[in-house]
Amino acid sequence: MNSPVRLAIRSFHSIREDLLARREIALLDVREEASHALAHPLFAANLPLGRIELDAYTRIPRRTTPIVVFDDGDGLAELARRRLQSLGYTDIALLEGGLDGWRAAGGELFQDVNAPSKAFGELVASRAHTPSLSAQEVKALLDSGDDVVVLDARRFDEYQNMSIPGSISVPGAELVLRARALAPRPDTQIIVNCAGRTRSIIGTQSLLNAGLPNRVHALRNGTIGWTLAGQTLEHGQARRFGAVDAGLRQQAALDARQVAQRAGVKRISVAKLEALRAQPDRTTYLFDVRTPEEYVLGHLPGFLPAPGGQLVQETEANATVRGARIVLADDDGVRANMTASWLAQMAWEVYVLDGLCATAFSETGNWQPQRFDPPQVDTVNATTLSAWLQEGKTVLLDFTASANYVNRHIPGAWFALRSQLAAAVGRLPAAERYVVTCGTGLLARYAVDELRLLTGKPVVLLEGGTAAWTAAGLPLESGATALASPRIDRYRRPYEGTDNAVEAMQAYLDWEFGLVEQLRQDGSHGFFVLEPAIPQP
Repeated sequence: MNSPVRLAIRSFHSIREDLLARREIALLDVREEASHALAHPLFAANLPLGRIELDAYTRIPRRTTPIVVFDDGDGLAELARRRLQSLGYTDIALLEGGLDGWRAAGGELFQDVNAPSKAFGELVASRAHTPSLSAQEVKALLDSGDDVVVLDARRFDEYQNMSIPGSISVPGAELVLRARALAPRPDTQIIVNCAGRTRSIIGTQSLLNAGLPNRVHALRNGTIGWTLAGQTLEHGQARRFGAVDAGLRQQAALDARQVAQRAGVKRISVAKLEALRAQPDRTTYLFDVRTPEEYVLGHLPGFLPAPGGQLVQETEANATVRGARIVLADDDGVRANMTASWLAQMAWEVYVLDGLCATAFSETGNWQPQRFDPPQVDTVNATTLSAWLQEGKTVLLDFTASANYVNRHIPGAWFALRSQLAAAVGRLPAAERYVVTCGTGLLARYAVDELRLLTGKPVVLLEGGTAAWTAAGLPLESGATALASPRIDRYRRPYEGTDNAVEAMQAYLDWEFGLVEQLRQDGSHGFFVLEPAIPQP
């Protein structure tokens, strides 16, 4: 028998008490990401209304987790509460007064995305005095032919988009494992970079905490700083780390375990993990922090892919329940321990899974998330849809990400956000029927009944989504050709593209510099910072 659903209003003060006591709470901003980036509480996780059925079970695995949802007075929170209730969650509340209520009660509001991780990175830099060099200083080292190696701590796709000349892609959690092989001489100077500041700070400090004998510096302000200095970036590079021999791997494992021990990371066996997971009143996240390629080749059953550098960078997007437990696994004893050392400093209860053998990584392939059963709807194949569109009596809505829509979509399709569907309908031409699509058709399926209620007309799903249309060899177009909803589903990071305005990049850096003071004013974080293992040479 299901537990009764408790609907309530939660105040800023009661939520703050939970955060300070490290009790479990999922504080959900159900607006689109661009709206979330304008202002939100420190530990608010962005779970847009339109994606709740797809993502909630992964991000909030325990149905009795205390959940608080909010918006900015736009009516999304109540819809989200009902949607979460339909998924079986039983402890759902609205934030009293929404975002304005948080502000009025004296709550600190943060901008941008991944604010906890970025604020923590700035705290690390200020307390550990993480050494850094300016873009001009690094370029001078490279131009002079000094013994220096530049390691890019971002995801490989970010590195390919733009990179420091001559740099090598070594995503954050890989640094301690790979750095000795890439800089085998103690005299080699190591520069760690990212696009802005956070991952270069954490990456540099990882190497210092692990006791590497080399001089290690962060590239101050990353590729943004490089660009602001008027220096040229490379594009489309594919330099990546290579294999690590057994001796260096063993040394890295010893170093990483010592760092984890200093940070207070807990250890757990496979046998005891099952007992931990069985506790009904606690949430336990299981993450494999190796590379995506390694995960696909073999991983532990039930463990989600979360490469360690990105897990530290995007913690609230992976572990949405603040106060939950986190268990990390790898096959080398380096990446899990280093990642855990940072999560522990970010006030998470974190464990590293010990005693693993190769046969434990028995599942292969990509992660298959648990999702709410999608509704049964009428469908149409790509060939028939093509004929309908030529007749001119059908309107096609595409619910894919706006960036995907701009990249390619079915000719004549209108971009729409499910959370903005009522407003979108008012911008559409008259139609006798509507068809919905997205990349695979999964997200669009959930919009069929909603669109039918709004229009009173037949609504069908393109079977297999836009991928099926493409596979059939039918034409595609690109560009923002027909926007029924604004492109607010993703916040454009100032460090992301190659065409950002100088003012936007500088404003982003100024915001990061101010995060330590914002943490002080907020006072709910519980972060601490380790001292480096050894002084800089």
